[in-house]
Amino acid sequence: MPEASAKEIVLAFYNAALNEKDPEKARSFLGDTYIQHNPHVPDGIEGFLRFIKFRRNKFPNARNEVKRVIAEGDLVVLHVHSVVIPNSPGRQIVDIFRVKNGNVIEHSDVIQEIPVAIFPPINDNGLF
Repeated sequence: MPEASAKEIVLAFYNAALNEKDPEKARSFLGDTYIQHNPHVPDGIEGFLRFIKFRRNKFPNARNEVKRVIAEGDLVVLHVHSVVIPNSPGRQIVDIFRVKNGNVIEHSDVIQEIPVAIFPPINDNGLF
């Protein structure tokens, strides 16, 4: 069987961590270290697993829908619609992961709240 691509690894990891909210399954995709650049999530493997448990307990209905994937070498970028609180507009997220030896080892992100439409948008393109 061929080795999984960085894209396949990141997508499986992302689903396990953020949609299934399964820390043990997510752990199986991590290397010996996990570098976290989001200042609201603890650095390291154990810190990330605590984040998954927190999300599962506090926001059991949260869902992240991957809209686009860009992969180049050891980097995988996800463009995501994240809804933590059902029926809210949610957030637009760009997650950047680095994969090494078949494991997710680093994460960075850019997050934008989706505004409640007070003023109509000046184009019809949408965020995704």
